[in-house]
Amino acid sequence: MRLTARESLVPVLRTLPWRALAAGGGLGLLLGGLLRWAGGEFGGWPALTLLRTAALAYALTLTFVLDDPARHTISTVPVRRALRTGLRLVLVTPATALWWTVVVLLVPSSLRPPVADVTLEAAAACAVALAAGVLATRLTDEPRPGPSVAAAYLLTAVLTPLLPHRWALFVWPADKGWEAAHERWAWVLVVALVALALCMREPIRRRRAHIGRRPGTFAPSGGTPSGGA
Repeated sequence: MRLTARESLVPVLRTLPWRALAAGGGLGLLLGGLLRWAGGEFGGWPALTLLRTAALAYALTLTFVLDDPARHTISTVPVRRALRTGLRLVLVTPATALWWTVVVLLVPSSLRPPVADVTLEAAAACAVALAAGVLATRLTDEPRPGPSVAAAYLLTAVLTPLLPHRWALFVWPADKGWEAAHERWAWVLVVALVALALCMREPIRRRRAHIGRRPGTFAPSGGTPSGGA
């Protein structure tokens, strides 16, 4: 008998990294409101820089969403990987959308960069972080892959601005490559979402082991398998 989403909701709520998310969200709110609190005496480029920094800082905390210290304890609980992971994403996504809305609104309208384009950047950054976390839980048995994933994500974020101009992602609104860059951001988002969906499935080896295991196949104390030679 498999556990339902309602029965799994409370355990998932307890294991989400709320402190890390709160820290990343708080930093983002601080960065988003910095220009408003400073009196809005700056040009538009600091607003875009601060919004991008806020999005990347929060995305960095999302790499910890799949951390679960009880992962090995619940490995035998009849709950599908897609359900466990999906519940975490369902709980985090609305909070992330609300957080980003508040961050954008904190920036004075006179300094606010194109909202749709910057939101696309933030969505892609968050999707990549989540996909990386789900991939790590699929490929490893580490209950807390977050620190390693965060380090790799941070390194990628630092190196991304060094891409050649024709592949650049972080450009300025006045740059003639602004629209082309956001086409690339859209592709990053699509690829990240596809990877996220694929990695939520049960590993093939685990499915095969489950299919091949039949009642009575193994003796309880390691004796001769029933029906064996």
